[in-house]
Amino acid sequence: MEYEDIKYEKSGGIAKIIINRPEKGNMFRVKTVEEMIDAFSDVRKDKTVRAAVLRGAGDKFFCIGGEKAEKIGYHYGATMPIVDLHELIDKIQKPVIAAVNGYAVGGGNVLQAICDLSIASDKAIFRQVGPAMGSYDAGFGIWYLEQVVGRKKAKEMWMLNRKYSAQEAFTMGLVNDVVPYKKLDERVNEWCGELIKRGPQALAAIKTSFFAMHNGVAGMARMSHDMLLQYYLDTKESKELRRAFEKKEKADKKKFYR
Repeated sequence: MEYEDIKYEKSGGIAKIIINRPEKGNMFRVKTVEEMIDAFSDVRKDKTVRAAVLRGAGDKFFCIGGEKAEKIGYHYGATMPIVDLHELIDKIQKPVIAAVNGYAVGGGNVLQAICDLSIASDKAIFRQVGPAMGSYDAGFGIWYLEQVVGRKKAKEMWMLNRKYSAQEAFTMGLVNDVVPYKKLDERVNEWCGELIKRGPQALAAIKTSFFAMHNGVAGMARMSHDMLLQYYLDTKESKELRRAFEKKEKADKKKFYR
């Protein structure tokens, strides 16, 4: 896919997905979401990529939500591409860091909250505006915000629609770190470097465990599938039973029973 609304870069095991609509506050439309889904799907498949970064272009906006003139999945009969993006970021088995360079408002704050880790510049501002403009997010945006900042604070953010500074966001646990704007990319690269040193299978299992908490059978199926791969490929039990089945022989249980 050729990208118009985002930039997608890969280097040194790190993928960077940049929402590239600064003149629109990096708002997303259907095309933007579809391009992000395509890029994150590539992150998931590319074995050389170990971590991903989501950022907004420019120095003022991370993302201020979705264009209301666009059908972005908040209406009857929609294909819900924004929910597909939320789920993909959450379940992709590689860590995703939000580099919050500026305003993260509405659906933009939801995006950064769903990411595994968030590093904010000291210029960043966080806000939920749904009820102020006749909108809301009854799924990832509320459930995950509650999990991150607590029930009372999440209700405050969603119901009162106040603005919060980067330092306030850090204090409430909405982001992991705050740095001067000029240091943002440097700090993000440092954290990506640390993640690359960690075991990829271990990180994948950790993400799967978090995903399973909120996603019912889909989450549990992912955990079970990952465990099955290791069992099927690596255990003496599976290898002997598979060999016997293929040869139409009786399995030698001494090879795997203790």
